[in-house]
Amino acid sequence: MDFTLDSEQTALRDAVRGLLSKAYDSTETRREVTKTDPGWDEKTWQRLAEMGALGLPFAEEDGGFGAGPVEVSIVAEEIGRVIAPEPYVEAVVLAGGLIAAAGTPAQKTEIIGALAEGQLVPAFAHTEPGSRYSEVATVTASGSGDSWTLTGVKEPVLGGARADLLIVSAAVDGGTGLFLVQPDADGLTRTSYPTFDRGRAAHVAFASTPAVPLGEPGADQSAAIAATIASAQIAYGHESLGAMSFALETTRDYLKTRKQFGVPLMTFQALTFRAADMYVSLELARSTVTWATLVELDGGDPADLLEAASRAKLQVSKAGRHSGQEAIQLHGGIGKTAEYSVGHYMSRLTAIDHALGDGRHHLTALSKALGGHTVVEPLP
Repeated sequence: MDFTLDSEQTALRDAVRGLLSKAYDSTETRREVTKTDPGWDEKTWQRLAEMGALGLPFAEEDGGFGAGPVEVSIVAEEIGRVIAPEPYVEAVVLAGGLIAAAGTPAQKTEIIGALAEGQLVPAFAHTEPGSRYSEVATVTASGSGDSWTLTGVKEPVLGGARADLLIVSAAVDGGTGLFLVQPDADGLTRTSYPTFDRGRAAHVAFASTPAVPLGEPGADQSAAIAATIASAQIAYGHESLGAMSFALETTRDYLKTRKQFGVPLMTFQALTFRAADMYVSLELARSTVTWATLVELDGGDPADLLEAASRAKLQVSKAGRHSGQEAIQLHGGIGKTAEYSVGHYMSRLTAIDHALGDGRHHLTALSKALGGHTVVEPLP
């Protein structure tokens, strides 16, 4: 199979890279942008919208551009290369994906069109305090038809304080429903705080807060939630690939230029072996994430997508930790300073690891399927 990008995909990659490398030309620039709410650059977000990046995964009839997971992966990887703080995966892949998967035709047209144009930034409020990646919602929904109220707490909600619209998972009879909550709704409280990777999250509380069902009122949307989270996990994998690529390139260049005992560090074989191990980790992760993207592109059995996303997330978890730690260690003391880049990349890789299930969580989920393989067939 040919994995080479075609001319349009290459043009997309070059355009996004040109925009983001200019917007975040240094670690100091990113630190200034993330210093205050909303923690990302509204102008850069609008420019992403103008080049069509925000509407890529959505159908044309809903206001998108009818692209697919490959194009999304290109944008996510470029975001990872500069660890741009814009909430692309959170708003477009996760929140926007839920609108596309579960919304009514009217909801899709209204929300996705505004998202693609950069006029609306949604956020998915799903994680709950102490839930440890559980898919079972404890926020409760009461009502019928189009009149519902929500009660409970969601935290952390990535980008939740800035969001123009909240998509909230809540317990309904027979499963988990999805609801739309406006930012000025009665009984809604949002408290913003910085995360360790200089992002933004929010504590979101609902006290009989009015909400509108996303899609069919009272329907169980568990399947749509699981599939959309899997797509977001794969997109996060591509963002991690971009971050790991930068960490490897920066470390390689440092070993070539930094001298010790009058010779470049790359002269010492043990250090070059460690850099080579970083490359191996990156390429193993790239292969797994690319395979998961192809599973998503194929659109086959939903169970296959969930397994592929878990496998990709597990591999990225291991590779990201290895790449980030080695980048810091091979840089020595300077790698630990706030002024240097590799520590920031390690922070972002760690945040991605813990988003939507960390490596340990996915290893546990994958190990549960081992019972179906009680007999090992020998190779011929």
